[in-house]
Amino acid sequence: MKESWIYDVEEVLNELDTDAEEGLSSKDAKERLEKYGANILSEKKKRTILSMFLDQFKDFMVIILIIASIVSFFLGEITDAVIILFIILLNAFLGMIQENNAEKSLETLKKLSAPVSRVLRDGKVVEIESQYIVPGDIVFLEAGNFVPADGRIIESANLKIDESALTGESVPSEKTSGKLKDKNLNIGDRHNMVYTGTVVTYGRGSFVVTETGMSTEMGKIAKMLDDDETTMTPLQIKLEQLGKYLGIGALIICGIIFGIGVMEKRPVFDMFMTSVSLAVAAIPEGLPAIVTITLALGVQKMIKRNAILRRLPAVETLGSANVICSDKTGTLTQNKMTIVKVFVNFKEIDLTKGYDSKAGFILEQGVLCTDAFIDESGKSFGDPTEVAIVSAYEKYVSKKSELEREFPRVAEIPFDSDRKMMTTIHKSNDKNYKVITKGAFDSVIERCRYILKDGKILELSDDDKAKIKIENENMGKDALRVLAISFKDIDSVPDRLESLDVEKDLVFVGLLGMIDPPRDEVRDSVRICKNAGIKPVMITGDHKITAVAIARDLGILDKDDMSVDGRELEAMTDDELYEKVKSISVYARVSPEHKMRIVKAWQKNNAVVAMTGDGVNDAPALKQADIGAAMGITGTDVAKDSADMVLTDDNFATIVAAVEEGRTIYENIKKSIHYLLSCNIGEILVLLVATLAGMPMPLKPIHILWVNLVTDSLPALALGVEPAEKDIMSKKPRPKDENIFSDGLMYRIPIEGIMIGLVSFIAFLMGLRENLTNARTMAFAVLTFSQLSQAMNARSIKSVFKVGLFKNKYMVLALLVSIFLQLVVILTPLNTVFDIKNINIYDWDVVIMLSLLPLVIMEIVKATFFKNR
Repeated sequence: MKESWIYDVEEVLNELDTDAEEGLSSKDAKERLEKYGANILSEKKKRTILSMFLDQFKDFMVIILIIASIVSFFLGEITDAVIILFIILLNAFLGMIQENNAEKSLETLKKLSAPVSRVLRDGKVVEIESQYIVPGDIVFLEAGNFVPADGRIIESANLKIDESALTGESVPSEKTSGKLKDKNLNIGDRHNMVYTGTVVTYGRGSFVVTETGMSTEMGKIAKMLDDDETTMTPLQIKLEQLGKYLGIGALIICGIIFGIGVMEKRPVFDMFMTSVSLAVAAIPEGLPAIVTITLALGVQKMIKRNAILRRLPAVETLGSANVICSDKTGTLTQNKMTIVKVFVNFKEIDLTKGYDSKAGFILEQGVLCTDAFIDESGKSFGDPTEVAIVSAYEKYVSKKSELEREFPRVAEIPFDSDRKMMTTIHKSNDKNYKVITKGAFDSVIERCRYILKDGKILELSDDDKAKIKIENENMGKDALRVLAISFKDIDSVPDRLESLDVEKDLVFVGLLGMIDPPRDEVRDSVRICKNAGIKPVMITGDHKITAVAIARDLGILDKDDMSVDGRELEAMTDDELYEKVKSISVYARVSPEHKMRIVKAWQKNNAVVAMTGDGVNDAPALKQADIGAAMGITGTDVAKDSADMVLTDDNFATIVAAVEEGRTIYENIKKSIHYLLSCNIGEILVLLVATLAGMPMPLKPIHILWVNLVTDSLPALALGVEPAEKDIMSKKPRPKDENIFSDGLMYRIPIEGIMIGLVSFIAFLMGLRENLTNARTMAFAVLTFSQLSQAMNARSIKSVFKVGLFKNKYMVLALLVSIFLQLVVILTPLNTVFDIKNINIYDWDVVIMLSLLPLVIMEIVKATFFKNR
């Protein structure tokens, strides 16, 4: 029923053909379930395993390799074709497995908003699965319940609902049952309505269901987000470009070699085979697999650090993030209001420095005047401020249940927004009763006539009030939420509980100052961020004073930084925000819709932005951000589906850890590319020089393929899991348009490739003194072993001795296995298959020296030019 808030409850019930006393009959409920469908949010059609597998073949480099394998097959090079296809299929299989695992990990995180609800059916209150709720059902709510559908409130007893998932407002909304006049109210202003996915924080009530499933407000937003449009990450773009360049380069090389051979009147078929071999050598066919495996292993490490990456290549984008826009509550803070200061007897007690028994009485009075409770499992229920009082009392004094048995509640005047107070009356002994009032300082102090000093009740003077007011203001400046506690003793409970009669002549006890404290680990994470050139930004719906205090405490807000609230942000044009956004570190009292503007302003400044969010209204900003990070605990399903990453612990420190992992993964992929391309250049150079010189081919196609298999697999994979360098988070974020061959790789790769090619060709020339088979064996051995030594060189711009010879145990193992395989081919009867032979000790000495020469030269270069790195 549309615009239910403007109608009386009876009108809504009549329109929905239901009854507040009887509810729907089982028959009606069944018919309506068939008509309206289940009360669930429909999801996009999930990708099948087959579609995930086929998607892995869309990469340009993979297409080139498929063509190369087909050509090899028709030319009779069955081994070549099989090995290339094996690598392609391995890459596709690994990519498919990782994407499927990521989806499964998310499925385990998804929680049905309200699995069971209390509903009135056939005149009886029953519990049913929320997916079976239909329009017209009467649903009962109490503190801790999730709202299972949209509906019009019938009854409300101090009902407060956290609607931040829809509105972004951190303060729970007070609910009433009266009709509203304005038809064009925002969701947050419809105080007589409840919405699916929101949470009851206080009180109790009932409502009649008006909308279910995709017709709910949450469902409408989910529809708007239902698209499959995805953007390529910088790494994907760069690797696709690299694949095209290598493919074009391979075709050019083939053409050159084939043309030279034809002009020299060499056999056309032999030249064609040589050209194909060179093309295979030019393309690092292992690169797609290496990149995929490196990303997959990195993602698995992230899962252990509480971050789930929904899309495999998105991990790379994290490495270039230079802005992290984070929610405050639960991400930077513990999402748990905690009493940190108590003011009694005109003395301030700082509970963070230790408990003082003088705080016991005020905590006792405060806890009696609460509806919150903590169950045996430690789970809390009720308003966060009241939970803070109960937590403090049970931590420092005793159990609330024991105190309530001693002072049972007999009456109460509930809190309301006009009085800003709550009062409870408790039986004190056989004759007396105790009245306890808690609330806003300004409201409570005006009702107080006395004050408790050192256990004595004295007249409250104006001087006393002035001192208490100063303390209240000081607590406020520290961003504390302050509650005043008062009491009085009475002989009997009044017949009529009127505020003006009961809440007067009170005895002022003291003040409780509470705050949602920062997470302990976040301070270090903020410091790491700043050292890494990443700007942390706080975005919160809380008050500016609170936000600024927390931001300063965490180190997010520096002396020269700005803080703005929602009104100031609204007053800024997009151009003004673009100019100021770099200097704004705190946004307070903003709605989720503002997040989109903030993200776009940063992106306009060419920043790579990570943005956190948990609500439905956060979803557009999560999609717009370069990295959207949804909360795994408090986040809605819509937010998770819109994000690139899900934080299973809702912790800012996890984002920073993910950034570090992203940087490491990107650096390791660059190391693998560095290694593979320099090695392939060496292979090309050996064949190209021999062809141009009119000499016999130093290597046969099977030699090239074997070298690629031995050197392009395990060592390249080991580079992909190279441990992070110590200074990885001391470097500035790389620009998102940075060339993949930055940091001197543009020069190092060809130079190192030339060295590998030259030492291999020198080995070939030295071997020719005996015969062609000996020469090919030496060239084959040096080409393999020099590439393995190049793997050690590619580990870092620093000396291999600084990095640590044995720090990467996988590299040590990869080198040992590769060396063993190469020796097996040369020293066993397998050498006849490869048309090579065992060589003498002198030739082995030459092979070893030539193989290590590129590594020695690069160590000298590093010691000379990069000694400070």
